[in-house]
Amino acid sequence: MSDNTSTPHGSGASATTGLRPMPKVNKITVNDVIDAFAAGLADFRRAPVYGLAIGAFFALGGLFVVLSAAALNMSYLSYPAAAGFVLIGPFAAVGLYEVSRRLQNGEELSWSRIFGTMWAQKGRELSWMAFVVLFIQIMWMYQVRLLLALFLGFRSFASFDEFLTQVISTPEGLMFLAVGHVVGAILSLILFSLTVVSFPLLMEEDRDFITAMITSVRAVFTSPVPMIGWAFVVTAVLIVSMAPAFLGLVVSLPILGHTTWHLYKKCVEIPEETL
Repeated sequence: MSDNTSTPHGSGASATTGLRPMPKVNKITVNDVIDAFAAGLADFRRAPVYGLAIGAFFALGGLFVVLSAAALNMSYLSYPAAAGFVLIGPFAAVGLYEVSRRLQNGEELSWSRIFGTMWAQKGRELSWMAFVVLFIQIMWMYQVRLLLALFLGFRSFASFDEFLTQVISTPEGLMFLAVGHVVGAILSLILFSLTVVSFPLLMEEDRDFITAMITSVRAVFTSPVPMIGWAFVVTAVLIVSMAPAFLGLVVSLPILGHTTWHLYKKCVEIPEETL
């Protein structure tokens, strides 16, 4: 397929338009995931200000979503809304990928350069990936409302406590929880497969978002055990991080974001351009 071959970071792409080979996907092991995590933690320690600032902004976004649900007398949607909010984590971590890229290449770190790179993506393919994430988040909220209607009827709840009591003390509520978490897990796995390497790939290379998603899915299918294992780790860390009013995300998001960048570098190789 043809696309613009100019690259944001001088990746060596040809200045002419022509067929471009698909990125090469490497098979990785659990040890590679551990190494990526160690590298991500090292990046966080080397540039904590950037990670903490981005993590704090993300945490504030989660609080805003939950408080908005309460303000609209829809506090019973606080939990699913919070769970749906963390689905945008890959997009929120874009700035972290740029920090890791600069650290890896020995380039200067500054807010102006990081924001400049992020702003440059507004007219690029990464914007379409943001739309994909948003679409899945909307699907998440719609399936929650559908399951609520199916299992608990068309009703609202005066408070989150009333909703929680109904959910955990009735057969219908427990079924809602079980089915909801299964559907949520499926949507999360789909989103993970589509985005785990596509966002960092688009940050580094001027590729179309379809190629990026295909590469991401190939990475998961090539190394299913370590990649899905990493997905479970990410899910568990995010759940724990949300518990104390989203405060845990201030630290966990940057570490997960930096780790994802290094995991991408282990999974994907960009071949020489074919004219």
